[in-house]
Amino acid sequence: MSTRTPPFAPFEWMIAWRYLRARRSEGGVSVMTWISLIGIALAVFALIATLAVRAGFRAEFVDTILGANAHVTVYASAEVDEYGRSLRGFSDYDARAERLAAVPGVVRAAPLVKGQVMATANGVNMGAEVFGIRLDDLRSIPRVGDGAEHEGDISRFDQGIAIGSGLARELGVGIGDRLRLISPDGVKTAFGTSPRVNAYEVVYIFTAGRYDIDRTRVYLPFTEAQEYFNREGRADEIEVMVADPDHIEKYELPLLHAGGERTLLWTWRDSAGSFLRALDIEDNVMFIILSILVLIAAMNIISGLIMLVKNKGRDIGILRTMGLTEGAILRVFFICGASTGLVGTLAGVVLGCLFAIYIDPIFSFVNYVSGGGVWDPAVRGIYYLPARLQAGDVASAVALSLGLSFIVTIFPARRAARMNPVEALRYE
Repeated sequence: MSTRTPPFAPFEWMIAWRYLRARRSEGGVSVMTWISLIGIALAVFALIATLAVRAGFRAEFVDTILGANAHVTVYASAEVDEYGRSLRGFSDYDARAERLAAVPGVVRAAPLVKGQVMATANGVNMGAEVFGIRLDDLRSIPRVGDGAEHEGDISRFDQGIAIGSGLARELGVGIGDRLRLISPDGVKTAFGTSPRVNAYEVVYIFTAGRYDIDRTRVYLPFTEAQEYFNREGRADEIEVMVADPDHIEKYELPLLHAGGERTLLWTWRDSAGSFLRALDIEDNVMFIILSILVLIAAMNIISGLIMLVKNKGRDIGILRTMGLTEGAILRVFFICGASTGLVGTLAGVVLGCLFAIYIDPIFSFVNYVSGGGVWDPAVRGIYYLPARLQAGDVASAVALSLGLSFIVTIFPARRAARMNPVEALRYE
C-alpha cells in the first residue's frame, strides 16, 4: 500500500541529485543536462544584455535631448506690424519669460534668438545653427553649461561665442581662435540685402554627448544675436525647462495660459516622439525574439528528461513497488528539470549583469580587436554603447526563464509518474 509523504521530501531531492549525477555508462543524460544548462544560461544572458543595452540607449538618448535642448519651446504665431510686414517671435519676451517661469514645476524660461549660418575657419565651411542666449541661461543648460565636459571659460561668453566640440574639430579651431559666421539675411541696403559676415573669438567649447548637436551648435550672446539676425527688440522663442520632463503633458495647459495670446508650444516629445515610439516597438519585438530563444533552450530540458526517464525505467518500477506514489515520482523528475533551469538561469543572470556592468571595457576590447570603427556616432547619434541594468528587466528575464523551465519539465515528469511498474520491470 502506498505511503503518503510530504511534497518535496528530503529523499526526493536525494534521488533527483543522484539521477543528475549520471554514471559514465549513462553519459548521454549528463551531456544533455549540461547542454540544457548552458543553453538556458546563454539565452538568459542574451536577454538581460539586450534589455540592459536597450534601456541604456534609451536613457542616454533621452538624457542628451533633455540635457541640451528645451523641454518645451514656446513660440508665437505670425504677427503683422503697421506696415504690413510679418514679424516672428515676441517683442515682450522678458515679461512672457517671467510669467512662464512662475508656472509651478518650471525650472527656467529663457528667451532665444535662432538662425542658420555658415561657419568658416581655416578654409573649411560648415553649416551651423546659432542660438542667441544670455550667459546665466547658458550656464544652466546641463550638458552645455556648468558641469558639462568643456574647454575654455564660460564666464567669458559675453566676449565671444561657444561652439560644439564636433564643430571645433571639423573647422580646426580651439580656444582663442576666431570663427567667422556668414548669414545670408544681413544688412539691408538700397540695392537689397547683403550677407552679414562677423568674426568671433571662440571662448568656450562644449561636448553635449550628441553627435548632431556637437557638430552644428553655436551659442552667441543674446544682444549680439539680436543685432546679427536683425531681431532688435525681439526674441524668436522662449526655451522652457521643467522639473519633470517625463510628464511634460501636465505642463502644457498652464504654459499656454501663462504665455498669453499667440502662444504655441512644441515639446521635446513632439520632436523625438516618433523615434521613441520606434524604440518601444523595437523593444517589444526584441523581447519576443529573445523569449523564443529562451524557450528553445528550455526545450532541451525535455530531451534530457526523456532520456533520463528511459534510462531510469527499472528504477522507477522498483520505487513504485516500494510504495512511492505517482506524485513522488513526478516531483523527483520535476526537481531534475527545474534544477537545470534554475542553475542555468542563475548563471545567465550573473553573466548578463557582469556584461552590463563592464560593457565599456568589453566594447573597447571588441573595438580594438576589430581595428576600430565599430561604433559610428555619425550614424547612431551618441558616442558609445550604453547599458543600464534595471531590476525590472532582470526580474522579467528570470521569471520568463524559470517559468518556461518549470512548465516544460512537467510533461516528461508526468510521463515518468504514470509509467506502469509492471511494464517497467517486465524485461529486467
